[in-house]
Amino acid sequence: MAGTFKALSALLSYPTKELQEAAGAISETLDREPGIPARLRGQLHDLIEEIATRDLYDLQERYVLLFDRTRSLSLHLFEHVHGESRDRGQAMVDLQNLYLQGGLEISAAELPDFLPLFLEFLATQPSAKAHELLAQPVHILSALAERLRKRHSNYEAVFRALVALAAAKPKDDEVANLLGEPDPDADDLAALDAAWEDEPVKFGPGADQNCKDDLAMRLRAARRPAPGVAENLPDRSRTIITTSPARPIEGDSHA
Repeated sequence: MAGTFKALSALLSYPTKELQEAAGAISETLDREPGIPARLRGQLHDLIEEIATRDLYDLQERYVLLFDRTRSLSLHLFEHVHGESRDRGQAMVDLQNLYLQGGLEISAAELPDFLPLFLEFLATQPSAKAHELLAQPVHILSALAERLRKRHSNYEAVFRALVALAAAKPKDDEVANLLGEPDPDADDLAALDAAWEDEPVKFGPGADQNCKDDLAMRLRAARRPAPGVAENLPDRSRTIITTSPARPIEGDSHA
């Protein structure tokens, strides 16, 4: 299953030319390893085809609108259960320690709860352990899948696949609680401001939402190049994390 987790991680990474060129390898990996139902594999291939053939800048803009601008679709898992509370800081620390215990060291520029990174970690673990860890945030993954379904986004298939791979299924009440949170459209700037109002973001005098979007795009392009897939995924940098906080998914009753 290591290749599957790496392939799904790649699909959730910021679109780059390298990701487009890896589309064939991603498809082959998903077809080679069992675990994802055939119907979902077909939907994943639709997403892969879209990534491989669409204009790169359009793909990048869509990615930022979905996953960076819209808080309810954040790829940072603890955003959905801890927000900006102090609990999130301890959760980050604990998750970072889980990675270190598992032999994965990440750079100071990366937050441990970033979903593509979490999937890369699962790819290094024994299959049973990986499925068990994936089950802990399964209600978050299910809620994200539903939000993407409402947006008619092919990214929905990645989250449906992750839910199918988890060792436990999401509880309806936990998913409902998450879906009860605000979920504004990425073009509704007033609603987006309200959703982020407890975490004001400014990058210099008079900075606005477009500045945030542009910075997010630049950071993703610089820090998160699309990984390879399966055995072609390059080894991660062995830089010890020295950064800020959050609580592992393991041992966190919410995630």
